Amino acid sequence: MTDDTSRKREAAAAFDESASEYLESDVHRAGDDLAQLASWCSEANRALDVATGAGHTAGAIADQGVEHVVATDAAPKMVETATTEFNIAGVVSDAERLPFADGSFDAVACRIAAHHFPNPEAFVEDVARVTADGGVFALEDNVAPAESELDAFLNEVERLRDPTHVRSHTESEWRQWLTEAGFDVEERLLLSKEIDYRDWVRQLETPAENRAQLREAFADPPAGASELFDITYEDGELVSFSNLKLLVLARR
Repeated sequence: MTDDTSRKREAAAAFDESASEYLESDVHRAGDDLAQLASWCSEANRALDVATGAGHTAGAIADQGVEHVVATDAAPKMVETATTEFNIAGVVSDAERLPFADGSFDAVACRIAAHHFPNPEAFVEDVARVTADGGVFALEDNVAPAESELDAFLNEVERLRDPTHVRSHTESEWRQWLTEAGFDVEERLLLSKEIDYRDWVRQLETPAENRAQLREAFADPPAGASELFDITYEDGELVSFSNLKLLVLARR
């Protein structure tokens, strides 16, 4: 078994245990970013949501009037939750090996998930394969700053909170992969979304040892991190920080 295969199985198992928490997660179930991604897919007849989680994006796309929506995820319980809650079709699938024919979809979406993928280039290439000519790819993910120290800080705290986190990438990396796969970037948005720290670590039941390391990391961040991530304390307790998210509309 390759390291990537083992990592994917471990991630799928971890997300199977968190399906109900993701369904109720404020970050995942609502927001201007969710509405934006769904609107970018609104003209499709057949849409695919990759790594759907609890199905919020697939459901939002269906609410736009898209007739055929398919949600995929590597975690079976996530797919079960998505299909039950949002009345859409579901398939258990690796995001980097989508089980669909070439050009099957007019729109493909992926929201706040790609930082878990071991090979994002392969993911983008397979999305390009299943996207019809003229179709759109609506991508959102946590994005790393261009500055190396801030990039390292962000990815360190993400891994401490969630061992399935692989890497949040920079905007320039995403643009390169999209271009190489044959997409043209038509729109991009950079949003800052406030994260409640206690809910953030509670969602995945982050172990006490990792929580202690997180508190240390947030207490002594690199220069510029407190301002960029809007790290907030009340009465000496870490309350919240802001997560930077990149939204991209790309056309095949």
